[in-house]
Amino acid sequence: MKLIYTLLGLTVLLLIWSAINPFEYFTWFLEVLPAIIGVLVLMITFKKFRFTNFVYVLIFFHCAILIIGGHYTYAEVPLFDWVQDTFNQTRNNYDKVGHFAQGFVPAMIARELLFRKKVVNSNGWLNFIVVCIAMAISVTYEFIEWAVSIGTGEGGDSFLGTQGYIWDTQSDMLYATIGAILALIFFGKYHTNQIKNQVSN
Repeated sequence: MKLIYTLLGLTVLLLIWSAINPFEYFTWFLEVLPAIIGVLVLMITFKKFRFTNFVYVLIFFHCAILIIGGHYTYAEVPLFDWVQDTFNQTRNNYDKVGHFAQGFVPAMIARELLFRKKVVNSNGWLNFIVVCIAMAISVTYEFIEWAVSIGTGEGGDSFLGTQGYIWDTQSDMLYATIGAILALIFFGKYHTNQIKNQVSN
């Protein structure tokens, strides 16, 4: 419990920091809203379903990525401006970190839900369905970005964050898919052990 309260406290502090003079308040709101909704859902459902500490740590890092991106906008994160200049990249690629996490973290959340609820018995089918869920989340988010951009015009451009890259949407979904697959490959067994330890306790 101490870890969970610590992560929640750090998330709130990050959110407060990000709300102080962000690049643009409309974009800030759009970027941090998924993190706020996610935390509220976790708090409401905590007594009914408590995830492993491993997943809560992953969720914290995902929230941090969203909140930092909300403060600066994804195209203006200073560290990735430095990366862009140092490695002669054509754009600020912080958004790719965000979309990688958008596949990686939801994959572990979906895996834990499906595993513990015994929705799927076969490990192969479990992995396949988890990747499909992560991809569906990524596609849905792209639809939302598209709708916001159309509905708000220039106000939604920072949220869309294509930075002139015509394949931005497709590459975002690719990064999310890669994130989901790598999460399963490198942390699948560890995650299973974490679940079994928690259940046994």
